[in-house]
Order: sequence, then structure tokens, then C-alpha cells
Amino acid sequence: MTEPLPWWATRFIRALTAIGVLLPAKGQGRVVSLEVGAGRVDAEVRDGRPYQVRIGLTAFGKSDWAAITHALAAKASTTVLLLSGELPRDVEQIFKAVRLPVFPSSAREVSLDCTCPAVEVPCGHLNAVFSALVARVADDPFTVLALRGRDRETLLEELKNRLVSAEPLDPDDRSPALTDVMDTFFDGGRAPGLDGAAPLPGPRTTFDAVLDQAPPFAITAGSEDVAELLRPAYRALAGEHGT
Repeated sequence: MTEPLPWWATRFIRALTAIGVLLPAKGQGRVVSLEVGAGRVDAEVRDGRPYQVRIGLTAFGKSDWAAITHALAAKASTTVLLLSGELPRDVEQIFKAVRLPVFPSSAREVSLDCTCPAVEVPCGHLNAVFSALVARVADDPFTVLALRGRDRETLLEELKNRLVSAEPLDPDDRSPALTDVMDTFFDGGRAPGLDGAAPLPGPRTTFDAVLDQAPPFAITAGSEDVAELLRPAYRALAGEHGT
């Protein structure tokens, strides 16, 4: 059973089909080499004899990629997914925010060339290369970004550098460490020293109070309520740490 394509490969196919450069017809010949670089795909297709195929896609310049990288790094969840080797689903919106398309959006962005004598464009050899390119994109979503001008290593290095050079926390922040306020964690109100606030008056919170706030358990132990069975353990914990 064929595994479903990841979303970025499906989206790539849809974009290519929408601008008319990927046709339903099957490819012709066997792709024996495929190289992807900034703005171009170079391939060789064997079909009785070798044919050289080239697909061009508009690559973005240095200033464009500076804006893209800044926008990507601004979202922590996006950066985490990219660093883990995935293409975030919101990547299109992030590119659109800087007025650039991550996937091909117009036939004017794409150029096609094959050394075969066929008149139609795309020919069967171009279709074969497009199929191989889609498979490459499915395995490695950074292929799309490489076509736009940033290979995986360069982009991830730029993202890491932006994270490292991000503005540090305020050095005048005097909030206490968590370990310094654990003794008062269960007091009613806030712990001393947090934003300079003293504890609010009120009774201390008992260790088993959380059981009163939890929703009813869906199971019972015999005829006993699970929350009541847990209460002695919570009170024992209070005895270990003081009341």
C-alpha cells in the first residue's frame, strides 16, 4: 500500500498543476540523475538515448531571504519544526507576509527545457523529471527552499544564529529562582519576592485541595471514589513537607 504524500509534496503538485507545468500524462524515459540547486533542476533522462532536462524556478535574493529568515525565526514553533526537518504548515503564510511565494504561483516563474526533439512542452521527459522532483520534495521538504535559493544547511545555520543572537532577558529582573520559593508554593497567594509582592493573606492551601478541584473520575475502585482513596496519600505528602 502506497503511503500518503506529506502535505508539502501534495501542495507542490497542486501548485505545479495549477500553473500548467505538470501534466496528468505519464513521464517518458528513466531519470538517471537529478541535481537541485538555487533556481534550477538539472537532470538526465534515458529514453533510448540520453536527454538533458532543465527546470528553472525563480530564486530569491539575499535581502529577500533575510526577511524570510527573520519572519521564520519570529515563530518558535516554526523554527522548532524546521530544525527537526519538517516544513511547517504555516510556512506559506509566513512567506506571503513578506510578499513572496514559497511554492510556484505563476508560469512566469518557471522555465522548461529538454534536448529531445519533441514539440510539446512539457514533453514526456520533463514530466518524468517533475515526478522525480516531487519524490525528492516528499523525502526532503528543504528541496523547495533550495530551489528558492536557500539550501538546508545554510537556512538552519541562519536560524540558529538568529536564536543565539536574540535579545537576552532583562539583566535587572530580580525574580527569585523556583527553588527559592518552593517552601511557600502552597501558600494562599503569591510567594514573597515575585514581582516584589508579598503573600496575600489567607489560609494555606492543603495538599489534597487539588482533588476537590479535579473533575469526577470516570472509574471507581470497588465502591470507593478514586479521589477519596488518593486523599490519604496527598495528606501523607503534606506530613513529609510540613503543613
